[in-house]
Amino acid sequence: MQYVYHKVPEKMSGKWLVPLNRLKDEELLNLYKKKYYNHPERSKLLERTIPKLNCLWNDVVHFLPIHPYFVYKALNDTGVNVTSKLQFYKIPMRNLDKNQNALYLYEKETYRGPASPIEEDQIQAVTSATYKELTTLPSETKDYFDQKHNRAEPMGMFHYIPHILSLGEVEIADAEVIRWNGKPNECNKKIPPFY
Repeated sequence: MQYVYHKVPEKMSGKWLVPLNRLKDEELLNLYKKKYYNHPERSKLLERTIPKLNCLWNDVVHFLPIHPYFVYKALNDTGVNVTSKLQFYKIPMRNLDKNQNALYLYEKETYRGPASPIEEDQIQAVTSATYKELTTLPSETKDYFDQKHNRAEPMGMFHYIPHILSLGEVEIADAEVIRWNGKPNECNKKIPPFY
């Protein structure tokens, strides 16, 4: 089975992941929007459109197409002091089948920063039948980690890693909660039911 991964949100409740623009709780909405204001250009992501999906950046739920262990290991190997307690949902790709989904390639050669538009060739339609989980991080991501760490500059954890963008809500009732420092195929706990 193929999976996608999503960081377990703070103050999570319910059994659905919803796009930021669909959050009805004003306090929660402001909590999640705060991360977009930690860099002068990053706030422009709130206005960024996604080609082919014809929606805004925050109209979709974002997923990693790679087990988060590979991100943890690359950061740790670089010497970045990272917590081992970060948790992710491991979600069967079939849970996205009711939505329109795309793979955002996020390639270094075409990426011009968060304020720049996404080029149309960086977005590819994807379904559970065509999706293939990645098993290695892009070398550009590892290079980025090295450069930022050597310069003691802040860094993004998922830079140059392709993203799965899902237009709609995604059920997580059958997902697992995993720690990102756990290697793929290690036993993880099933998430508890939500009440």
